[in-house]
Amino acid sequence: MALLERVSTLVRANLNDLIDKAEEPEKMIKQVILDMQNQLLQVKTQVAIAIADQHLLEKKQKENEDKVAEWMRKAELSVDKKQDDLARASLLRVESYRELSENFTQQVSDQKAQVENLKSALRQLEQKLTEAQAKADVLIAQSRRARAVGKASDARLASGDGSKTAAFDRMQRKVAHSEAVSQAKSEIAGDNLDDRLAALEKEDRIEQLLAELKQKRGA
Repeated sequence: MALLERVSTLVRANLNDLIDKAEEPEKMIKQVILDMQNQLLQVKTQVAIAIADQHLLEKKQKENEDKVAEWMRKAELSVDKKQDDLARASLLRVESYRELSENFTQQVSDQKAQVENLKSALRQLEQKLTEAQAKADVLIAQSRRARAVGKASDARLASGDGSKTAAFDRMQRKVAHSEAVSQAKSEIAGDNLDDRLAALEKEDRIEQLLAELKQKRGA
């Protein structure tokens, strides 16, 4: 039965593997539980139908057995009444119903086996569903932790990327060079100012010395 095959697939399914392979683990968990609930409802319905069919077959089997007994009594009565033709006809009916009885016996046996298979599948699926529902919160938490760890690992890998580190180092050197150039220019500008002031002071002393010399010389 296709239903039992689907149930078997769900029962054999490893929940952890399903979650690991899913792109959206939380959605997968909810979907698995929903599938199990739907299949459980279908199996329960099939179990009820199968049991009803079993009871119907058993009833038909009993009715057929009653027919065998009834026609056997008629055959016996015909023999007692020296009615061989009626006895033969009655025995023919007996054999016909006995053949049907054997057929019903096989059908009842097969139906009982089917009922037991469905009941077994129902119990397994109920157990799996209970397990899935109990694990749902844990599995979701595991999935979220795994996703967080993955993002943290990606961040660490990104920060450890050699090309990005090299680019950062080049930027640092560039900034340091620009600072050095600016400082040098500032120092040069400062040097020019000092030189100019020193030249003015020197010129002033020369003029003072010249005036003193002229005074001494009476010029």
